[in-house]
Amino acid sequence: MIRILKYGEEPNSAVFARSTAAADVSGAVAEIIAAVRAEGDKALLRFTERFDGAKPDALEVTASELAAAEGAVEPGFPEVLRRAAENIRDFHKKQLRSGFLMAEKPGVVLGQRVIPLERVGICVPGSGSGTPLASTVLMNAIPASLAGCGEIVMVTPAQKDGSISPALLLAAKIAGVDRIFKLGGAQAVAALAYGTETVPRVDKIVGPGGAFVAEAKKQVFGQVAIDMIAGPSEILIVSDGKSDPRHLAADLLSQAEHDKNAAAVLVTDSMVLAEAVQREIEVQLPKLRRREIARASVEANGKIIVAKDLAAAVDIANEIAPEHLELCLDEPFSWLERIRHAGSVFLGRSCPEAMGDYYAGPNHTLPTGGTARFSSPLSVEDFVKRSQFIYYTAEAQAAAADDVALFAEVEGLTGHARSALVRKEAGK
Repeated sequence: MIRILKYGEEPNSAVFARSTAAADVSGAVAEIIAAVRAEGDKALLRFTERFDGAKPDALEVTASELAAAEGAVEPGFPEVLRRAAENIRDFHKKQLRSGFLMAEKPGVVLGQRVIPLERVGICVPGSGSGTPLASTVLMNAIPASLAGCGEIVMVTPAQKDGSISPALLLAAKIAGVDRIFKLGGAQAVAALAYGTETVPRVDKIVGPGGAFVAEAKKQVFGQVAIDMIAGPSEILIVSDGKSDPRHLAADLLSQAEHDKNAAAVLVTDSMVLAEAVQREIEVQLPKLRRREIARASVEANGKIIVAKDLAAAVDIANEIAPEHLELCLDEPFSWLERIRHAGSVFLGRSCPEAMGDYYAGPNHTLPTGGTARFSSPLSVEDFVKRSQFIYYTAEAQAAAADDVALFAEVEGLTGHARSALVRKEAGK
């Protein structure tokens, strides 16, 4: 049963405790990465059979496999995918930006260019676990496509028969993925980071995964860029006593079913609501397909925190800095500006977190583990880099040379000073 904690009466260590850390897999991941670097495709095929129980005929998804996907999914799902993709595109188009040019000073031109990354890799979990996350394909590939990336490469583990879920393939087609490989885990990350005979090396790796994927992304960072080190999923709901306990219980369980380490938290000013939600969770939990996972999550990491008032509840939310934050209140927009730390905020009593997972448009790849204090959701900006340029005429450079030289002398870099002055002196 989910715990109820009274804020101010319980130690902060209990109120603000996070999910139990996953086991240390750094050594195993390092061995996998080393093997992929040394053996290439041979290592990929070996690890695919060992970890996924699959022996695909080829690592790359074929055109015929991709073409067959639409006819193999549930009726109506292609239309849902396309509507969701349209919403995601509309939202992320607003993030597009161009460079700028400054030419206000005589003889000086300055500017910044925004350049798409040439090739990016997207990790998508789920094909072999029974939870093919087609939404993750859309959320990661669409911003990359809008950014103008030259090539989008997707990796996802194969099912035991060597196939990929048609839902994932159709989502990839709709989102603009160029190549798809039947790979998961640390070996997929290693292949994207270093390249093999079949898998191309990418410039950046994005997307979620389990402990092995997260650790592998950490270890290859620097060789390639990454989006973030994602931890277990989180939801925090701030609610007064007017919300329907059935709705709040359902929203909490929607995250608890992700992972045994997921965290579902309610913060409220009403003990009556807290107890009602606690009971309702026990009513709804047995009905879930992934009830064993949800039960483990709720009992290990779930909690209901009772605060003295809503202002205190919001303060608690900011301290936790959750991945997903629901404000189940009558006037949610009046509280929004008080939220400083959250990956994505869901406003009002009619906006469950699931709306953002699949359909609304904002990205669902979000900072976890309190990193919302300093990081942001995945966006178009994650798939571009910025370069700058500087131009001075001879006259403009000569006018600034003494300033530059003095700056350099103060720093003890006489070569820099000489570089600035030599052109001025040559022009005399």
